[in-house]
Amino acid sequence: MSNEIALAQDELIADFELFDDWMDRYQYLIDLGRRLPEFPVELQTEENRIRGCQSQVWFVADEKDGRLEFRATSDAAIVSGLIALLLRLYSGRYPQDILDTPPDFVKALQLESHLSPTRSNGLSSMLAAIRRFAAEALEAA
Repeated sequence: MSNEIALAQDELIADFELFDDWMDRYQYLIDLGRRLPEFPVELQTEENRIRGCQSQVWFVADEKDGRLEFRATSDAAIVSGLIALLLRLYSGRYPQDILDTPPDFVKALQLESHLSPTRSNGLSSMLAAIRRFAAEALEAA
């Protein structure tokens, strides 16, 4: 079984390599965030909010045919872009694949050194939430 997430990470890293500097990469992130699908206001509840993010972030997961479908939004432009990256990598994937695939893209893109500490913490919190959703889906199966 090929790992869809690992392949998606490789594609994502290649996309970022097209940009010469971090200003262009930030703009790319912001553009990705602007294209996030609408997130229903009724899902912007305390229960769906991700802790550890300085900005407001709401994240939900639904299981469909054994795969997890994620939806999320944020009130901050760059964080919305990070959400878009996470949805591209993890939405529509099998829970076991999510748990088996380390988030190598964070190091490969040098996100931890180019994001502010609060955004870096937020990214870690969102990754932890995705892994938690995957673990819960496996337990329920």
